[in-house]
Amino acid sequence: MEDLLERFLQYIMQVNSGSEHTKAAYQRDIQEFIMYIREQAIDSFEDVDRIVVMNYIAFLRDKGGKGYSGMKNTTIARKLSSLRSFYHYLNEYIGIANNPFVYFKTPKIAKRIPEFLFYDEIETFLESFDLNSMQGLRDRTMFELMYACGLRVSEAVSLRTRDVDFADNILHIHGKGDKERLVPFYDLAKELLVSYIKDVRDVWANSDETALFVNQRGKKLTTRGVQYLMNKAVEKCDLHVHVHPHMFRHSFATHLLDNGADLRYVQELLGHSSLSTTQIYVHVSKERLKAAYEHAHPRAKE
Repeated sequence: MEDLLERFLQYIMQVNSGSEHTKAAYQRDIQEFIMYIREQAIDSFEDVDRIVVMNYIAFLRDKGGKGYSGMKNTTIARKLSSLRSFYHYLNEYIGIANNPFVYFKTPKIAKRIPEFLFYDEIETFLESFDLNSMQGLRDRTMFELMYACGLRVSEAVSLRTRDVDFADNILHIHGKGDKERLVPFYDLAKELLVSYIKDVRDVWANSDETALFVNQRGKKLTTRGVQYLMNKAVEKCDLHVHVHPHMFRHSFATHLLDNGADLRYVQELLGHSSLSTTQIYVHVSKERLKAAYEHAHPRAKE
């Protein structure tokens, strides 16, 4: 069975331009299923039927043992999606006739409202950096740009110096699935970028390093490194909220919509392929408006 799994992994990398992260997720999900069916004395994917799948889902729900709540619906949904894709491959390319996973719907997943920072919290955070220090200038510039352009942390660390168009204040962003998008940035971000490149990056960066944001060893920053820098800054400015880099992207979208930006414009800036993905930020804005109304309107307090 492992040989079919290996062929499937090669297929998704070649046909779907899958990332190593995606490949590893498929491998974990399918390998876990193989271990389960072997424990049930099943040694062929063709012998898996609906009863086996039902029992496997029950096994996943109970996983963790006594006293645990079991596996989350989001995790079960991902595992079923992986196995559904795997069986589709077996049907199309290997000649296996059955696909027992087509009978099962993905568990319902509650939509999570994105966490965001209020504008004054963003301002407190950004103003906390010492622009007279090289590290402070780098960190302020990076976080300013993440908020200015709604960057994912992976996009921020992947930026190259040639991705910055200073003539038109445009950032060329390489997002998920190798999709490119153009996002403008404001003059303050430009001023910080110019200072950072001249006073920090040109001093620190190794001669062969193309990354825009580098560490003191001259190498590209990592996503984990950015989270560490953010945690230190949050402690320093005494923000009493849990902050993670993706909140800057959420805040970017929420603040644009709060100030009247068109939803499709925000979709394009975020690089969302589906408008429904962007629409969740509308719910955030509505909740904020409702909370402000109930707080301020005298009749709403009665």
